[in-house]
Amino acid sequence: MSNIDLEEETNSLLANRFRSFLPVVVDIETGGFNSKTDAILEISAVILSMDESGVLGIQQTYFHRIIPFEGSNIEDAALKFTGIDPYHPLRIARSEREVMQAMFSLVRDALKSNHCKRAILVGHNAHFDQGFVNAASERHNLKRNPFHPFSCFDTATLSGLAFGQTVLARACEAAGIKFDNEEAHSARYDAEKTAELFCKIVNKWQDLGGWPVNS
Repeated sequence: MSNIDLEEETNSLLANRFRSFLPVVVDIETGGFNSKTDAILEISAVILSMDESGVLGIQQTYFHRIIPFEGSNIEDAALKFTGIDPYHPLRIARSEREVMQAMFSLVRDALKSNHCKRAILVGHNAHFDQGFVNAASERHNLKRNPFHPFSCFDTATLSGLAFGQTVLARACEAAGIKFDNEEAHSARYDAEKTAELFCKIVNKWQDLGGWPVNS
């Protein structure tokens, strides 16, 4: 088998594992809980890959700060919780539309390279992040949203099953993943830790015989 054929076979493993879905880990920091009215302040997406043994891991991370959309709501309590200052003069941020378009393009490229038909959002309390992704997509009338509109993988649920913990920091601790509470509530950090947790659960399930690589 040539190196090209081996690469193609390896890339197809991820599609085979998740029924042609590409799991993409997303974390969003916001100005509140209402996806229709509250600002997205940061977003991060982690693209995953699978090696020839079927081991899932992190391939690359996309992260950007976002300028609150015009007329958006930002709660003081949310800023105190995240520690984000959306008005800091040195904050490098782009418009919500630009950031979402760039993220969607990255995900679509990953779909193509992994022979997947659609992305499925992975998140800790995933419906929260999914709601904001969908709302931003609708707000800017973005075409070709690569994510499934309602299906998702929730690591809060999965880690509750696998480790008996549903809080991200505690689930990571139970899984043997280093977690720094001082770094938490950054979209990049939380997305990468959520990705590590998801990969740990998927790989552990395979080690227990839950999914053969050549299925």
